[in-house]
Amino acid sequence: MTPPTDRDELVELLSRYADIADLKEYDELPGLVFTDPLTLDFSSVADIPPMTVPLGQYVEGLRGSFAPYTATHHAITGHVITVDGDSATIHAHVRAEHWVPRELAGTGPDRWLVVGFYDNEAVRTPDGWRLNRVKLTATHQENPHLSSTALAAGQAH
Repeated sequence: MTPPTDRDELVELLSRYADIADLKEYDELPGLVFTDPLTLDFSSVADIPPMTVPLGQYVEGLRGSFAPYTATHHAITGHVITVDGDSATIHAHVRAEHWVPRELAGTGPDRWLVVGFYDNEAVRTPDGWRLNRVKLTATHQENPHLSSTALAAGQAH
């Protein structure tokens, strides 16, 4: 069997990244995906500026943000990867779907869709590649109001 290449490992890293939210696995996976601290830029879908945060703080925020959704699915494809020594950039397309419970959606749609791309950076650590910078650029959204509805529901608990 051929050992995995840097590209193989970096594509798998983004698959693990998607699994954190989609499997709601906030214990083991984050440490296998991210550096501590890490820089995040979700300003294209959330009214927050880019920030550098400790990993634990990000994981707790992620846990709370995704708790109200009945399911999510992040399809990350079309990876364009550049490796420069122990650093890498990863450009990839994303289609992220987030379903809210019917009681939150009411008689309207129950799915928030985000389409766009990631421009992430990774570093090679003694434990393998880890994302140290994540930037999401949304190019299209459907029903973005469901994001704030879900967030409000999560904060109410």
